[in-house]
Amino acid sequence: MNSLLKVFAVLIAVLILYIFPVSAAFDQQDDVSELVVLRATTSFVDAVRDKGYISPVMYNDFIQAIHLTGNTFDVQMEHGQKRYNPVYDDPTLPETFRSEYDVHYDTFYNAQILKMLFPDSAAGKDDPARRYRLHVGDTFSVVVKNTNRTNGTILHDFLNHAISPNEKIFVPYGGIVRNEDD
Repeated sequence: MNSLLKVFAVLIAVLILYIFPVSAAFDQQDDVSELVVLRATTSFVDAVRDKGYISPVMYNDFIQAIHLTGNTFDVQMEHGQKRYNPVYDDPTLPETFRSEYDVHYDTFYNAQILKMLFPDSAAGKDDPARRYRLHVGDTFSVVVKNTNRTNGTILHDFLNHAISPNEKIFVPYGGIVRNEDD
């Protein structure tokens, strides 16, 4: 019985001296990674909102900044645009305007945005034709989430005999476009 207590005490000592500090370090690493992603995302979105466009250089710098954490990410961009269309009884006759407007919401996602930023042409990365333009009053948002399992998640799953979701780092951020630069 005494030897069983000694084995149990050794296991507890190993947990306290080695595994919990490593777990805390991995959790801190995940927290730092989340802060880096949050800062890069807010800087990118605020720059887009202030300039009114996305350039390939801005997008590549953003992607490079978040990948410095050592994690892989899924980045989803969304551009919302509000349009007002006048209502006519007969669209071919301007005098039939009904003094009303229909409101239409157009939403553009990664496929449309990245196609504009990275076309199949030989245009340079600083070419203004490769900019994705937004207008004052449009909405722009980015959602970033990790796609890999972080070291902290792996260790917690091992210790708890569980399977946690991969998305430990999840950063949504967006707002209204404030300016249009050329």
